[in-house]
Amino acid sequence: MAVINQDDVLRLELESVIGFNGQVPSGLIVHPDREALIYPLGCTVIIQNISSRMQYFLHGHTNNVSCVAVSKSGQYVASGQVIYLGFRADIIIWDYKKREMYARLSLHKAKVEALAFSPNDMYLISLGGQDDGSAVMWNIASKEAICGSSASAASAGNTLTVTFSNHSDDCFITAGNGTLRVWELDIPNRKIRPTDCQLGQVKRIVKCIAVSEDDSFFYCGTTTGDILKVNLKSKLLSSYGPQKEKYSLGVTALQILKTGDLLVGSGDGIVSLCKESNYKAIKRVKLDGAITSISLRGQGHQFFIGTGLSQIYRFNYTEFKEELITTCHSEAVNDITFPLGSSELFATCSKNDIRVWHTETSKELLRITVPNMTCHAIEFIADGKSIISAWNDGKIRAFTPESGRPMYTINNAHSMGVTAVATTSDSRKIISGGGEGQIRVWEISQNAHRLMESMKEHKSSVSCIKVKNNNKECVSASSDGTCVIWDIERFVRNQMVLANTLFRCVCYHPEEFQIITSGTDRKIAYWEVFDGSAIRDLEGSSSGSINGMDISPDGAYFTTGGDDKLVKVWGYNEGEVTHVGTGHSGNITCLKICPNSRFIVSVSSDGAILRWKYPHPNYMQ
Repeated sequence: MAVINQDDVLRLELESVIGFNGQVPSGLIVHPDREALIYPLGCTVIIQNISSRMQYFLHGHTNNVSCVAVSKSGQYVASGQVIYLGFRADIIIWDYKKREMYARLSLHKAKVEALAFSPNDMYLISLGGQDDGSAVMWNIASKEAICGSSASAASAGNTLTVTFSNHSDDCFITAGNGTLRVWELDIPNRKIRPTDCQLGQVKRIVKCIAVSEDDSFFYCGTTTGDILKVNLKSKLLSSYGPQKEKYSLGVTALQILKTGDLLVGSGDGIVSLCKESNYKAIKRVKLDGAITSISLRGQGHQFFIGTGLSQIYRFNYTEFKEELITTCHSEAVNDITFPLGSSELFATCSKNDIRVWHTETSKELLRITVPNMTCHAIEFIADGKSIISAWNDGKIRAFTPESGRPMYTINNAHSMGVTAVATTSDSRKIISGGGEGQIRVWEISQNAHRLMESMKEHKSSVSCIKVKNNNKECVSASSDGTCVIWDIERFVRNQMVLANTLFRCVCYHPEEFQIITSGTDRKIAYWEVFDGSAIRDLEGSSSGSINGMDISPDGAYFTTGGDDKLVKVWGYNEGEVTHVGTGHSGNITCLKICPNSRFIVSVSSDGAILRWKYPHPNYMQ
């Protein structure tokens, strides 16, 4: 049995990431040099050049990044994370120019809610989540905590956001559920002292804060859809509004422009430009998903918007026109496929949609949406004329790959949802698997389709189907612990392999005399196709099931990924790991080696799509 020593294997080179965690409040930031966007994806912080789209990755967190901040000078980036209850959640300060860790700070329990740098890069203030409830001041030069305090009064709820004043390193503001405080830092006594703002009868949950350029006032966006204006010196409520047309689903992002006007993002996806005098919108644009971030580039002639559906938009301020620059899945990605013999593009599927991507540039070429449905599996038909997809409503849907136009639908293909799909290389048959365990063979032609045969051996849902090159045989893997090799001309079972596992994936070796399988028992098993006998098994993972597997076209290597969040490349004959890739923060659901063996593309439950450089030469080219 192979034992994997992580120190003996090489790292996979990560080339590109498609993804953006739009759920992080104020998680999209334009760096002060105006050249880069900084945003989180899972446990990674990504720095992306705005013009060249070149990406850099800051790795160091052990779980999802929950907040990001950039210092006013641009020298430092700070990120905080979530972790399990009872453990301490780390804050990492990064040196922006060196692209490396400057300091790791640990005091908060379970989650870091928000971060803010002081205007002269002297201090960092951090807020703990609801299980922590504290505010801690850190000295950046000494990398140590100066002091801390409970972030809100005992009678108030959770504190959700923090920001420094624009000119003083000793003054910052926190806000949240029934709490709005201005704090003074007392360095000689190592104390931070709060003053509660007097809002009279106004009770609000504040989600975001923006401070005016001269530090005279600050504005608070609330869940009730209005904006509070508070005097920073007197701590008294100056005004609030709009009185009638409040922002639907709350004010979720705020920025003050040099003109004094406000940019307001709301929970219903509307970006508004409003006058400070009455808070009424004078320009507005509707986007996909709740607005979670607004970040200005320079003086505000251009600004960037991040939404809860993981979209990034660039806005021209004068025309107030949006341009979608980054898009990705916001739900778990279930499958990935390349067209036969082509590595130029690939398709992925998730809840509600199928997307086609250009491999080199990571640009979205096509989106096919089926509302309120989940696509479990996809396949390009061999002649390239359609995309076949398997859906949880029991239907198989075919779309054109150029326009995404529906071609035909096979209704009631499976009674408990279609869970796996494959096509023959002559483009004449679809083999589908369902949640009830049946394998069905469909004959397809230009405008018609018919059921040829239904085969029942599996007792549980079918997780994967692969077809032999001669189109006479296929293999199906099921979560009932069986893999069945089928004759799809006579529609009978040729062989069955059994294991004490829930099978997740199966692959034919290119020479097609062996199959390899894996699943929840974390083992990679080799089987003889002729008689179904076991050849060998390997310890594939130290934790969690293996959900995805693919073999290189030359059969020399295969790759696996699963709940341990690692992409592993194995030598097929040696049965040993040659390379490991770390970058995913969600469980890997599927991965594929592209047909020309230049890339490995892996997808995960957090919606991320990662492209890796394939580490071995391809002798078949």
